[in-house]
Amino acid sequence: MADYAIVESGGQQFRVEKGTELVVDRVHEDEGAKVLLRPVAFLGDGDLVAGDDLEKVKVEAKVAKHMRGPKLTVFKYKAKKGYRRRAGHRQEQTRLEVTEVKLLTRKPAAKKAADEKPKAEPEAKKPAAKKPAAKKAPAKKPAAKKPAAKKPAEKKESD
Repeated sequence: MADYAIVESGGQQFRVEKGTELVVDRVHEDEGAKVLLRPVAFLGDGDLVAGDDLEKVKVEAKVAKHMRGPKLTVFKYKAKKGYRRRAGHRQEQTRLEVTEVKLLTRKPAAKKAADEKPKAEPEAKKPAAKKPAAKKAPAKKPAAKKPAAKKPAEKKESD
């Protein structure tokens, strides 16, 4: 039995193995691009991996094709009221080919915590030349608008 994983994409879960093709909601990647799918569970060599250990699971897929689903017709109708509405819908979809499903031998490198100091600190220890702070000029107030002068209305001559 081959290793397989349960992955989540677009609110749906799929069982995938290496070589599996699946159709998911549109993925915003170009055709031919590699995509990492989010694993929910992994079963390999009789071991079930779930929970926090999922960081070790790698599920990679290639975007094979972008396409559209079948057309659905929506028709609303209320009897004796003259109310009829018709609309159509086609879902945007992507076909993915799973290229790799595996359990990594070690955890990926952990992200540095905020309390750890970065390695670039030795450069920061050098005394920097202090520059005087530039003073900002106060914002200018817009000029007051003058009311437009009114023209006297012309009188019409009567015959």
